[in-house]
Amino acid sequence: MLQNRLSFHQSSVSLEIIGLPDHSNNEDKDQISIISDWKLNIIDKPLIEGKIDHLAQIMYAFYTYSNLLITNETPIYESNLIDIKADNLYIHNVVLKSSKPDVKPLIIKIGNSLLSDIINCFDQLNESSKVRIKKSGFFNNIPKKVRFPLTSKVKFLNIFLPPIISICSIVLFSSTLIYLYNPLENKEKNELIIPR
Repeated sequence: MLQNRLSFHQSSVSLEIIGLPDHSNNEDKDQISIISDWKLNIIDKPLIEGKIDHLAQIMYAFYTYSNLLITNETPIYESNLIDIKADNLYIHNVVLKSSKPDVKPLIIKIGNSLLSDIINCFDQLNESSKVRIKKSGFFNNIPKKVRFPLTSKVKFLNIFLPPIISICSIVLFSSTLIYLYNPLENKEKNELIIPR
């Protein structure tokens, strides 16, 4: 039986999911419920791949780490499979440890844009209707995205800020015209020009 392949792309990162539909649940032939393999391809970095358990742990690690970055806590995540910590404000060290003995860990340095692209690919996977991930183990514990408390304020500002800015600019412009316009000078000019 041919396996289905689905890809999720964001700028310089692509996530490929390989698997089969669960025919016992009468799923479409294009869906994936049984994930056999996955591949995370980052431009100019080694290919990261593995089984479903590895995907769950890596997603959990990236989500937890990004939440720590957003909430201004110490951004360090360590586990038996993956370690992520900040090198500085712009560079993050990702250490992937192999479950096979005598295999050296893979160390990848990624910037903020690559980190954002990876998270975006994971988000696309989570929100995809074509992939059904059984919520077990690490998938149950994947933290939800931290929402900025300003989102409701931002919506409010997007609605009311443009009219407020335009009214203020009209008032400012008209007030400068009032100061520049002197009706006495114009009256004297008219008296000089019009003959009697």
